[in-house]
Amino acid sequence: MGIIKVENIKVYAFHGCLKEETKIGSDYRVDIKVKAGLQKSATTDELNDTVDYVFLNRIIKEEMAIPSKLLETVAKRILNRMFSEDKMVKKATVWVSKINPPIGGDVERVTIKMSNRRKK
Repeated sequence: MGIIKVENIKVYAFHGCLKEETKIGSDYRVDIKVKAGLQKSATTDELNDTVDYVFLNRIIKEEMAIPSKLLETVAKRILNRMFSEDKMVKKATVWVSKINPPIGGDVERVTIKMSNRRKK
């Protein structure tokens, strides 16, 4: 087993429960950690034998582009796509952060973290 991390993916998206949030949008940060068998790719040096981080980034960008009220919903969609589209992903964790959330205070970001593992 090994770990692939893609960190600090910056996205502008339109998530939130307030009407203004879905019209104006906000800055977001997404981080992902994937556990997969990396021994084969370490030997073969072939992209087909690993989890492609370009693929992970594309899923994040596509799912972040779909407006949702809750960050939990977005995180679950990201996880579901990773597991359904790449059989090598054994476990994954995603962090979705809203930068400068409109919550009436000086808050740098609000982050939700969600994990899932492949059923055997």
